[in-house]
Amino acid sequence: MAWDLLLWILSFFISLALVASVFYQVICLTDLEADYLNPFETSSRINRLVLPEFILQGFLCILFLLTWHWFFFLVSLPVTLYHAMLYNERRHLIDVTEVFRGINFEKKLRFTKLGFYIFLFIMVVFRLTLSAVYSFTEDDDLLHLF
Repeated sequence: MAWDLLLWILSFFISLALVASVFYQVICLTDLEADYLNPFETSSRINRLVLPEFILQGFLCILFLLTWHWFFFLVSLPVTLYHAMLYNERRHLIDVTEVFRGINFEKKLRFTKLGFYIFLFIMVVFRLTLSAVYSFTEDDDLLHLF
């Protein structure tokens, strides 16, 4: 049961990083739209975070698969496949010259991903809490330590 708790702690920090990354991307796009940033700064800031986001999402999906958490694997699989499709088609980075044309699409995409990652974060927090309660109530020796 301790391994299950470690899985959910790791999943908690990964999903928190994903939420923070996409939220930062939304802020960059909003700043571009409000003319606080130029297109080069915006695209370089967002493009710097795209591959780590894809890698973390893929790692989280594989982690759920390897630990036999089928529901979480199936929930995170569509986003992972979408990321793989974007990467294979070389459409994962924002182009500096095209950023103003696609700003509405990019913001909608980031808001959708932010909603998905928040939903995943809430589910992971619930399972982390459940796993912590189960691991501390099943072992009587651990209860006497505190």
